[in-house]
Amino acid sequence: MYALKNKVQLIGNLGNNPEVKTLESGKKMAKFSVATNETYRNAKGEKVVETQWHNLIAWGKVAEIAEKFLQKGSEVALEGKLINRSYNDKEGNKKYITEVQVNELLLLSKEAKA
Repeated sequence: MYALKNKVQLIGNLGNNPEVKTLESGKKMAKFSVATNETYRNAKGEKVVETQWHNLIAWGKVAEIAEKFLQKGSEVALEGKLINRSYNDKEGNKKYITEVQVNELLLLSKEAKA
């Protein structure tokens, strides 16, 4: 059970093409977002779809795979862990961000849904 302490599994669609950067060390980093949908019926019996957006970051080989195969609309299954970090914006205000650091990625759709 130790491995389950910080584990995230998502299936969703990419909102945009991955933003890939190569660092000075040669290591690649990819940032992208995935939308997940949850459907339920409200008290009136109406179907409601809730969409959640998730910020993702991938490093090394996983980033290379994301760069090569992922594009806007792609349906993916991924696994990773939650990362919380903070930074100061241009005005000096402290900002907080939560991301999923992806360590496994599986392309579910053969073509992107435009």
